[in-house]
Amino acid sequence: MKNEDLKYKIASAHFPHIGLPRLKQIVAHTGTYMSLFSENVNLLSEVPGINKELAKNVVANTKNALQIATEELKFIKKQNLNIYYYSDDEYPRRLTHCDDAPIYFYTKGCCNFNLPHVISIVGTRRMSSEGKRLTHLLISDLRKLGITPLVVSGLAYGVDVEAHLAAIENGLPTVAVLGHHLGILYPASHKSVAQQIVENGALVSEFTSTSEFYQTNFVKRNRIVAGMADATIVVESAKKGGSLITAEMANSYNRDVFAFPGRTTDKSSQGCNNLIKTNQAALIESANDLVDFMGWSTNKVNPVVQTQLFVDLSPLEKKIVDFLMPIENASIDQIASHVKMSISKVSATLFNLEMQGLIIVLPGNTYRLAAK
Repeated sequence: MKNEDLKYKIASAHFPHIGLPRLKQIVAHTGTYMSLFSENVNLLSEVPGINKELAKNVVANTKNALQIATEELKFIKKQNLNIYYYSDDEYPRRLTHCDDAPIYFYTKGCCNFNLPHVISIVGTRRMSSEGKRLTHLLISDLRKLGITPLVVSGLAYGVDVEAHLAAIENGLPTVAVLGHHLGILYPASHKSVAQQIVENGALVSEFTSTSEFYQTNFVKRNRIVAGMADATIVVESAKKGGSLITAEMANSYNRDVFAFPGRTTDKSSQGCNNLIKTNQAALIESANDLVDFMGWSTNKVNPVVQTQLFVDLSPLEKKIVDFLMPIENASIDQIASHVKMSISKVSATLFNLEMQGLIIVLPGNTYRLAAK
């Protein structure tokens, strides 16, 4: 990616009140995110959801957004970082369905965020020996069942770091979503684990080089932990804790949430038990439970093989099928944004795929593969 193009992509995330949903609206309406830098108030105010006052605000902040991007390019080069922009093929597809997803984020290390199975494992920082056992057993048993998920967590003390270590021990890729920029590491005592993660996955952060280090950053990063995954598993949690916030976010994204039950007298299980009691999480006791709940039968046809069976698809049809393969469903706006085609062109292609029996239209004008 050329530096000039990258500079504008980074800058597009630094306009006040322009988050991912509005940026998608702008791109769908004008055909390019570069319209943010056109200094044309009338053009921007024609976009649905962008009034004249907001359009003026965008134009007034163009210079500042580009200055931020210029500094971030230096940071990327100095730290040897990768960047994932929301319209890139490599950006986590599951995350694009979340309205509050970051427009871009940085990584140290490389990772396929779009594997068929992605799980987030979270829990208390004051983990018990039983919590540690459950974390390692869950991941090792998934591996034995032939399920090789990407394991996402937050590199915090307790359940988070044990989830990363268990993934590494079992040869599974793992991602640590951090609550600070990638020029530092917290907690510093996890430096050796972070290095191992980079070798077999990635450290992820949406925070810029000038971002302040606040406790609230960890709450903010939890939405990425939840949004990247098909399922969030809470191993242990007290009555209150960050992992419960992650579970709440996963539920808000209509993702599956699971929790291991514990004794009613165990403080480190009160949060899990309450999630189960209030139907905010399904009870699991083993990897088999997770696989059964998620329908991850190891006898199912490999998605890669399934894709190869569609030999008569046009290039655009194949792009759409590949996009829908690892996810539950997507709106036409999400599909058009991913394939970088107009809504009218995508609509006609979706109709053809529906007539071939390859996709199904769901309520709310969303689409999924018929094979799922």
